[in-house]
Amino acid sequence: MSRLAGKIAFITGSARGIGRTFAEAYIREGVDHVIIADINLERAQQTAAELGSQAYAVQLDVSNQSSIDGAVSETVEKFGGIDILINNAALFDLAPIVEISRESYDKLFAVNFAGTLFTLQAVAKTMIKRGKGGKIINMASQAGRRGEALVAIYCATKAAIISLTQSAGLNLIEHGINVNAIAPGVVDGEHWEGVDALFAKYENRPLGEKKRLVGEAVPFGRMGTADDLTGMAVFLASSDSDYVVAQTYNVDGGNWMS
Repeated sequence: MSRLAGKIAFITGSARGIGRTFAEAYIREGVDHVIIADINLERAQQTAAELGSQAYAVQLDVSNQSSIDGAVSETVEKFGGIDILINNAALFDLAPIVEISRESYDKLFAVNFAGTLFTLQAVAKTMIKRGKGGKIINMASQAGRRGEALVAIYCATKAAIISLTQSAGLNLIEHGINVNAIAPGVVDGEHWEGVDALFAKYENRPLGEKKRLVGEAVPFGRMGTADDLTGMAVFLASSDSDYVVAQTYNVDGGNWMS
């Protein structure tokens, strides 16, 4: 039996990468519709077209409140409500402490933390009004479990996501809304070209070396893939996790134990 049959899922930053892979997994698990919510509407529409009739595209800039409210309202008006939210949209940057800019700080916290908080808030309001509960999944990171010398701001945003997940989980469970999070480790994908280039710049490495080293350091023996995360994303969206509240699950090949 499909574990997500009859559900409406809303996934931020899902025109590509991990978010798109989650959308594909949810379609396989029988959702009625999955909302491809992305700042790039053209790419979201292309992704939705490729995924088929169960996918629907909306434009969403999680750093803009009116954009959040508009995307959530459009979804509720068209499909009657939202049962599952994945807060996936995020940005990455790195720099030594003495070179961190206000611009980088403002941008990462606006998207990674405030974007998660206020999208969660907007969707939770509709879930409460509807009275059928729901599942909210935040994307944290192993970077939120510890500091990293060059990654202070990103690590701080993801640590804040873990804390927010705990607070929101405790607050919203009274409405039957389960809030939990996934903390991936190093996940391969197109974004790693930019990450690797930044490490190459600040650690004086050849391109590709950092990516190779972090992959070799994973106890499982390789970097993760987006597909490695889908089992947890389906579990936390399904009735199998009804008694799971305010938790952050490491899905990282053994990189971090907590």
